[in-house]
This record gives sequence, C-alpha cells and structure tokens, in this order.
Amino acid sequence: MGATKEDYYELLGVPRGVSDEELKKAYRKKAVQHHPDKNPGNKEAEEKFKKISEAYEVLKDPDKRSAYDRFGHAAFQQGGAGGPRGGFPGGGGGFHDPFDIFREVFGSGGGGMFNDIFGGERGNEGERHGSDLRYDLEIMLEEAASGVEREISFRKLGECEHCGGSGAEPGSKRTTCPTCHGAGQVTTSRGFSHVRQVCPTCRGTGHRFERVCTKCHGEGRLNQTTKINVRIPPGVDTGSKLRSAGNGEAGAMGGPAGDLYIVVHVKEHEVFERHGDDLFCEIPIKFTLATLGGTIQAPTLQGKATLKIPTGTQSGTTFRLRGRGMPQLRGGGHGDQLVRVLVEVPTSLTNEQRKLLEEFARVSGDTDQPVGKSFFEKARKFF
Repeated sequence: MGATKEDYYELLGVPRGVSDEELKKAYRKKAVQHHPDKNPGNKEAEEKFKKISEAYEVLKDPDKRSAYDRFGHAAFQQGGAGGPRGGFPGGGGGFHDPFDIFREVFGSGGGGMFNDIFGGERGNEGERHGSDLRYDLEIMLEEAASGVEREISFRKLGECEHCGGSGAEPGSKRTTCPTCHGAGQVTTSRGFSHVRQVCPTCRGTGHRFERVCTKCHGEGRLNQTTKINVRIPPGVDTGSKLRSAGNGEAGAMGGPAGDLYIVVHVKEHEVFERHGDDLFCEIPIKFTLATLGGTIQAPTLQGKATLKIPTGTQSGTTFRLRGRGMPQLRGGGHGDQLVRVLVEVPTSLTNEQRKLLEEFARVSGDTDQPVGKSFFEKARKFF
C-alpha cells in the first residue's frame, strides 16, 4: 500500500472554503518558492512543485474541488472522478504538465520569471518591440501659458534605411531556419519540465538570409540623430508628460517602434510664481498711494491690467485679478492672478517733504505716539 498523500489544502497553505482569488495567490507564492529554476538540482523542491501544481489543478476546478471535499483523494483514483492512478488529475488522463498551470496563473505575457523560462511573447517572425524613450524639455512660463511648438533633436536606434529594417542585404533570399524550422524558438528538457528559448541561430526570427545587411549587420536598426516637431499645449506644468507615438527606438528585425515621452520642465519666472493654475506676484507702491488710494498698472502674462488701490490700503494686502492666471490644461478656463502690494517707505526726504510730513503727524496727533492705541490696549497684559 502506497504512502498517504498530503492534503491539497495543506500543501497550498489555505483553509477549506478559501476563495478562488486567495487560492490563486497561495499557489502563485508556493510555485515561485519551489520552482525548479529557482532551486536547480534540488529534487525535493522539484517534487514539491509537482505536488502543489497537482493540488491547484484540482482545487481551481469547482467540480473537482467538490468531489475532493466529499471523497478526498479517492475521488481521483481508478474509477473515481478524475484521471487514472499515478497521473495528475485532468480530463482524458495521462501526465499533466505542471507548467500549464504555471502559465495559467502567471500569464504568457506577464514578464518576470515566466518570460525568463519560456522566452516571453514576440511579434511575427521574431520581431521585437522597440524601447520607449524619454526627452526632458525646458520651456518658459510664457510658452507654458500660450503653448509652443518646438523642434527637438535626440539620438536613438532608428530603422536601417539600407535594408528597411529587415536585417537582410537587399536582394538576399530568405530561407527557413534549419535549427528551429521557422518556429523562432527551441525547446530543451529539464527533468519533467520543458523550457522554450529563443533560437540561437536565427535569434527568434524563424528564418535566415543568404546575406545580412552590410550596414546594420542583421539588426535592422542603426544609431542615428532624429529631429521631430513637438507641440506643447497651453497649461502644461513641470512634470507634464506628452507621448509621441512611434518616435521611440525602432524595433529589432522590423518590429514596431517604441514611443517617445516628452517630460516638460517650466523655468522659474523673475516676476511670477505659479501655484497650480494661479499666478502670484508682488508690486511695490508708494505710501501716498496706499494712503490716498488710486490705480496702478499690474503686469500679467496677457499684458497690463488696471488694479484699483482703495484708500488706506495696508502693506501686504492681496488683490485678485480673475482669469489672468494660467490656462487649464484640459480646457475650461483660466486660473487667477494674485497681486500682493508692498508699501514703500521713503528712505530719504527733502526739507520740504520733511516739513510737510511733520505737519501731517502734528495734525494727526501721532507725533509722540507713532504706534496705534489699540496695540497698547492689547499688549497691556504683558507689562
């Protein structure tokens, strides 16, 4: 009589009644931990991987899981609900490759360890997608407000003009790769597992040429300087990203090109500070204007704007010019401009100016008490 088989739920470290999502997460964790490629030469890890794959194959199927919950392992023995004795449970019997489950859980295009093992997804005839590129572009605040078109220049791997990106010398005949027979991949066995790798002869294309391109040596692309025009929309800010489709690196062997991402940096302005869609600036005014009131011309990105200064304006007072800020990137209007006035005190006076100010102070009754009475009333508790 054979040894007692381990409980499927215990193998995966989950309780009975576990949800499908939690079951999948548990299997994923165990599969990565005991995968043969992470434990080369470890027969115990290989056997463990086989067992947890068998457990997941049963528990992920509602019908098989129900049968297992009722009858245990007996449900899948000879004459039971599953396959024949000695094989993995599955419709039709025979040996079940645990990597089929691994593909199901991790996905054929999921990257990471799965792509390292199985070679990942490729385009037609081994084409490889080109890399995305980044370009950092600095612009002025005025350009960010109005939008601007710029020509940018950068180095990248572009399509070889001599061979049109095919990697073959023009006129060269194409034949099927004798190693992979056109598949672009070769399969090697590692114990009970099968590992697919890129064909070393054709580098995944599935074919060979009589003569490779004399310019790019079969790569289908060359390092070159590229110039393109980029339209920067109004309202961009530092960190804004613009995507230029197909202007990244050319794909190898005629594969699709990557994209270019332009990252915008807006230079600091000597007058305005930006706060989201609003602009802020400070303007000095004469103390006589602050006292008597009047108007000033305030600078804005759209030109000058008239700003009314009320009588008795205090230094640090902030005024709002509606709609004079930055345009909103996705439309819908503009932000505001905030103007803070700073009252200037004269540092030198003529004799006539001094006499007039002294007379003003005398008439105002503040010659001997320059600080307001209300301040002393508030500060009295400190003395």
